[in-house]
Amino acid sequence: MSSNIFASGCSAGLLPRSAPPQARSDERRQNGVIKKDSGSQEDLSFQDLTSIEKERRQLLLRSELPFWRILSYYRGTSLRAVVSDSLVWTTLLIYVWIRWRANTIDYVPAAVAMMEKTNVNILGGFLSFFLVLFVNQTNDRFLEMYGFSKACSGRIQDIAGVAKTQLPYEVADRLVCHFNAAHIAGYVGLNAIGQGSPYSKSNFFDHYNAKHHLLTKNEMKILSHHDMDNSGLCMKELITWCQLDVAQARKDGLIDAHQEKSMHDKILQFRAAMDGMYDYTDQPPHFFYIHFLVLLSALYLPLFAIDTAYAAGWGFDKAIGLDILQGLIVFLQCVFVVGLRSLATNMIDPYGDDLEDLSVINYVEGTLEICSTIMNARQE
Repeated sequence: MSSNIFASGCSAGLLPRSAPPQARSDERRQNGVIKKDSGSQEDLSFQDLTSIEKERRQLLLRSELPFWRILSYYRGTSLRAVVSDSLVWTTLLIYVWIRWRANTIDYVPAAVAMMEKTNVNILGGFLSFFLVLFVNQTNDRFLEMYGFSKACSGRIQDIAGVAKTQLPYEVADRLVCHFNAAHIAGYVGLNAIGQGSPYSKSNFFDHYNAKHHLLTKNEMKILSHHDMDNSGLCMKELITWCQLDVAQARKDGLIDAHQEKSMHDKILQFRAAMDGMYDYTDQPPHFFYIHFLVLLSALYLPLFAIDTAYAAGWGFDKAIGLDILQGLIVFLQCVFVVGLRSLATNMIDPYGDDLEDLSVINYVEGTLEICSTIMNARQE
């Protein structure tokens, strides 16, 4: 007998059995269904995930702070990427070494006149163009995947609303249970593709399943042949369960053909949004493009440091104040190049454990809370 989705769990009715279990550990499938061996990534605990999520949500609120408060932060900023990048330190060391050399001699080397004929700014202009283009492309990709995540949540809410008003409570509760389970399993399955995901069956799915009683022990046993941590197949089967629940409701005369079609459309829209997340994660920007930008950066920044250092003055024209000012310009150029490149690469995979990634826990818990409100709605 079914009770509230957020109280005692779904009913334990028999569900269609899946195909016989198959050995999938070494299998590689199209669309990134299975790509990694188990244990390829150390799991974070649920407490670790919630801690990251809390800081991530706080980070989103800093955008409207005064500039002096924004500059006081280090985590979640470009400075963290700049400080940890060896190319930045190499560039600064080149500049410091040349200026140290300039301050230890009293003559002007012949190389100074030769450096005046070079034009590093042309390379800098091309690099700036490609970096800004790369950031725009990855930002569009990031926002598209954000849209997929919110679309998944929206379709679950749509089904919950229709089920609450059109189906008996136990049938509606069972359907919403399966749909929320598919939602969570979908994020866990992302670990199979791309750079992997910090969300696993043990630290993510099992937590919400135990808390909200989404699936019964019998249903978990039926799904046990799927490797949820390294496959999107569990999510696919749970979505099919939702469709079977709707089809059974139609056969039982609980809904008409029009309502059945509408609910199937919502379920398929959810699956399409999930597939979009998997497709984008499976196909990041071309490595050729990223390598091209890294190569340009690795060539340009040292050349810029050399050009700036030679232009800072030699012989009787040198001055410590000018050396410091030019050094600051070199550092700012490093911040621009490395910062933009790091920003773009961080947005490629928004389902990781970076502070800049999407708030998956917020989406899941928000959806569960809204479904609870819908399922418990009462009209006097």
